[in-house]
This record gives sequence, structure tokens and C-alpha cells, in this order.
Amino acid sequence: MTGIKKTFLGLLVIFMLMQILQPARNKSAQAMPQDISTLVPMPDDVQGILKKSCYDCHSNNTEYPWYAYVQPLHWYLNSHIRSGKEELNFNEFAGYTLRRRQNKLRAIENSLKDGTMPLSSYSLIHRNAILDPREKSILIKWVQNSRDSLNRKNLTAL
Repeated sequence: MTGIKKTFLGLLVIFMLMQILQPARNKSAQAMPQDISTLVPMPDDVQGILKKSCYDCHSNNTEYPWYAYVQPLHWYLNSHIRSGKEELNFNEFAGYTLRRRQNKLRAIENSLKDGTMPLSSYSLIHRNAILDPREKSILIKWVQNSRDSLNRKNLTAL
């Protein structure tokens, strides 16, 4: 057997062994008592847009595509999901401090306005996640209303 064949066979064995290591998936069947919808009204159209374009990386429930079951792609995806959830998790939003909630809502609005979310690396494959101008407008209005609602709740709590 030549060196190239041995190398290829060795790489193939390593690739097959990698498939055995399947990390936990970002799936939760639990109720979400800290979900953002427990704090601010979430109209159906907003919920639909967030599920379609944001929740795969910013919630406790990811809809995995077929290629997520192939290593090392799953590790790469999990890394992105972990980073996204650390930055903002809609299912944990009510557990944030008031200041952090306000900052996150402001960051959502800015990301929508400057087009940095969803990430281009995500929308390259998930074409349906790309937000059209109407969807952006709906989300921006909802974010602004949510921020105002949180401010009113905070003032009445004082």
C-alpha cells in the first residue's frame, strides 16, 4: 500500500471515529419561565419572524439541518449556537437585569438597522432567515415598544 493510500485510509478512520462523538443538541422540552414573552407582549407575526430568523442561535431550541449530524460540522455549529446564546437568549431574557434587557433590545434594533443579523454565514445556507424590509420594520417597532413597556413597568415598580 502506498503512502497516499495509507494516509487516506488513516484520515477516513479518524473521520469515522469522529462520528461517534455526538455532542448534546440545543433542544429543550421544558417550559421556558424566563422567556421574553413572559415580560413583553409577543404578537404572532413577531414570534414567527424570530423563530424563522433568530431562534436557532438565540434560544434553547435549535432546528438542526441534516449536515449538523456530521462531525466536525456539528462542533462548528454548536460553537456558533453557544456564542449566540451567550450574547442573547430569548428563552432566558426575563432572567436578565433591567439594564441588560434594555441593552439587548437596543442591540437588536441596531443589528436590524445595520443588517448584521442574522449573520451572513447563517443566511447563506438558511435563505428563508433573511429579513425583508417589512419584517425588519415589524421587529424594530416591536423592539421599541418592548423597551418602552419595560421602562413603564420599571417606573411603576419604583
